[in-house]
Amino acid sequence: MDSNDHGRFIGQTLYSSDNEKVGKIGQVFLDDETDRPEFLTVNTGLFGMSESFVPAAEASVSGDGVRVPFTKDQIKDAPNVDVDSGHLDQSEERRLYEHYGLTYSERASDSGLPADSDGTYTGTGTGTTDTTGTTGTTGDTFTGEGHDTSGPNTDEAMTRSEERLDVGTTSQEAGRARLRKYVTTEQETVTVPVKKERAVLETEPVTGENRDEALSGADISEEEHEVVLQEERVVVDKTAEPVERVRLGTETVTDEETVTEEVRKEHIEADGDVDDRRGTR
Repeated sequence: MDSNDHGRFIGQTLYSSDNEKVGKIGQVFLDDETDRPEFLTVNTGLFGMSESFVPAAEASVSGDGVRVPFTKDQIKDAPNVDVDSGHLDQSEERRLYEHYGLTYSERASDSGLPADSDGTYTGTGTGTTDTTGTTGTTGDTFTGEGHDTSGPNTDEAMTRSEERLDVGTTSQEAGRARLRKYVTTEQETVTVPVKKERAVLETEPVTGENRDEALSGADISEEEHEVVLQEERVVVDKTAEPVERVRLGTETVTDEETVTEEVRKEHIEADGDVDDRRGTR
């Protein structure tokens, strides 16, 4: 970790000497004179609400994060340092190095790393760099505890969202129905009684009652008598009459349809020393 690439380690996972995951790196503090990394801060405690200082002198970078030669408990028990000013003075640096078993010297160093082979650290005060990798000065103020590593800082909590299906109905034309009247021809047979007259030849004897009528003409003569015969003839006529009314209407029936669609849900998990007290969802 040098002055050119220290910003990219902010947000990476810090591992202890016993290969335990400690938490996420929150800040990098630089030496005022050498501009080299001297301290890292790591978010520890419940939900990463605490911030511990770790010397960066012997930090090593690996593919999955940054490793330091200190135990997890040693890091979590580091002295609390007020960094509202964005700067550590020499007394704060001395407290931290004594906690980690390192000897602190006030001689100037040109590397920002331990100056002596016996583990003595030389420092002149330490400034900070923010989450964008921009080096701070002695007067910078940094409020990065609980900061976002993936974008702009918001607050101390994440909002978990999920999609839900909003299923409704909409009306659309499904077809059309027409009412049409047309004419067909059928044959209908009806039996009708008809009357006919026919001539009937009858005889009757001459009696006292019809004797005068029988002797009213010549004794011997020729005669003709004619009778008109009548008969009934079938007459057919057609009359249109209404028989029923037909109306075209609509009625509503209800069916059920099953809708299957994919929905997305967000999940939140924590890294580091976190006691998960969330309820099961």
